[in-house]
Amino acid sequence: MISRVEHRVNFYDTDAMAVVHHSNYIRWFEIGRVEFLRMLGITLNDMMEDGYVFPITDVKCKYLHPAKFDDVLVIETKPTALTKVKMAFDYRIYLASDPETIMVEGHTQNVFTSMETGKITRLPEKYYDKLAKAMKE
Repeated sequence: MISRVEHRVNFYDTDAMAVVHHSNYIRWFEIGRVEFLRMLGITLNDMMEDGYVFPITDVKCKYLHPAKFDDVLVIETKPTALTKVKMAFDYRIYLASDPETIMVEGHTQNVFTSMETGKITRLPEKYYDKLAKAMKE
């Protein structure tokens, strides 16, 4: 399963060279992850209410083409790995008007962590089953 969400580049996302500042792509990966989970009926609020958080332990980003103010981008998010304690995603961010123009390719790994202890923990079946099903689609 792949999720896609559009995002228009805001003026404040750009730097002194009038292109998107590199740090914004990491934030946009989060938009993609949250949308992917939402498509499965999982919200971060629900996970936190149940005592789980989902911090990043690894992030990679390959910059291919600069995005600029007012560009409409598509954030494409695809799960690539799942265990009871971690999940990984790959991302492509490209121009909505030209899907061949890829701005960034990226990857993140998140671990399921207990809010109470701060330690890595196994994800309960109510979340894991939905994620495992999406990995097969």
